[in-house]
Amino acid sequence: MQIISTQKILGAQVQGLDLSLALTEAQITSLMLALGTHGVLEFPTQTLTTAQLKAFSERFGELYVSPGGRAQAEGFPEVMILSNMMQEGKPLGLKDAGQSWHTDMSYSNMIAFANVLHGTVIPQRAGKPLGATQFRNTRAVYNDIPQALKERLAQTTITHDFNKFWDMMRSRPGSTRPALSEEEKSKRPPAIHPTFLTHPISREKVLYANPGYAMRINELSQPESDEILEYLFELQMQEKYLYTYEWQKDSLLMWDNIGTMHNAVADYGQHEHRYIRRCQVMATHFYGPQGTREPIFFKAA
Repeated sequence: MQIISTQKILGAQVQGLDLSLALTEAQITSLMLALGTHGVLEFPTQTLTTAQLKAFSERFGELYVSPGGRAQAEGFPEVMILSNMMQEGKPLGLKDAGQSWHTDMSYSNMIAFANVLHGTVIPQRAGKPLGATQFRNTRAVYNDIPQALKERLAQTTITHDFNKFWDMMRSRPGSTRPALSEEEKSKRPPAIHPTFLTHPISREKVLYANPGYAMRINELSQPESDEILEYLFELQMQEKYLYTYEWQKDSLLMWDNIGTMHNAVADYGQHEHRYIRRCQVMATHFYGPQGTREPIFFKAA
C-alpha cells in the first residue's frame, strides 16, 4: 500500500489495495491515520459489489441507516444510492444529495466519522468529469481564527438541526424531496456539540460549525450568535481551504467528516448520468453513547 499526498490543503491517493478483499488490522490502522492526516482519500479503479462496499466501510465504525428508508440499495439498508438515473419511471436514488456546504450527521448526538462513496457511473462533458465533490479543511480554518475569538468560543456549543438543510434542499428548483413527516422529524431532533472539537486521530482542534446544519451558538445572545456564525461561515469559504475532487469511474472516495465539510457540485443535467453508492460511518470508535463530549483518542495498534 502506498499513500501519496496531493500536496494540496487536503487529499491523498491510496494505491496498491484491492478493497474487494478483506484488509488486515494493520492496513485499517494505516488508513485511519491517513484520514486523520489528509482528510480525503481516493482509491482508484475499484470493482466492488454492494456487499463488499458495506464490508469495507464497516471496518471503520458502525454504519448509519436512514430512518426515512429512501434511496437504499436493495437488501442493504446501510448503503444509499446517489443518482439521477431512472428505472421503470422511478428514480434509482437521491439526485440532489449534498448540494450545499455541510458536515454529515452534525445534527446527530453521535456524529459521523467518515463517508465512503463508490462511483460507477460518472457524468462527463467534452471529456471532463462532472459532479465534483468539494471539501474545506476545518482544521486549517480553526488555526486561522483570531486568538481572542478562539478564547471567547472555547467553552461554547452550537445547536445543529437536520430540518435546516432538508428545507433548504427542498426549496431548490427541480428538487423532488418531499416534506418530512412528523415521525421522520421526531427521529432527527436537533443536537448540541462543542464549537471546537479535538480530532480523535490527529488530536488537533477543528471548527465544528457548518452552514448546512449549524443554527446558533447557545451561550451567546441571538444577535451575537448570528454575527459570529456568519463570520465563521465566511471564513471557511476562503479559497485557501478548498480542495476539489474530480470523480473518476470506479474510484472509491473516503473522507473524514470531523476535519472537513463538503459540497456536491451539481453541474450535470438529468441525462448526464451519475450513479454512486454511499456508506455513512458513524464515529462510534471515538465517542461514547452521549456523543461528542469526551473523545476517545485513536491509538495505533
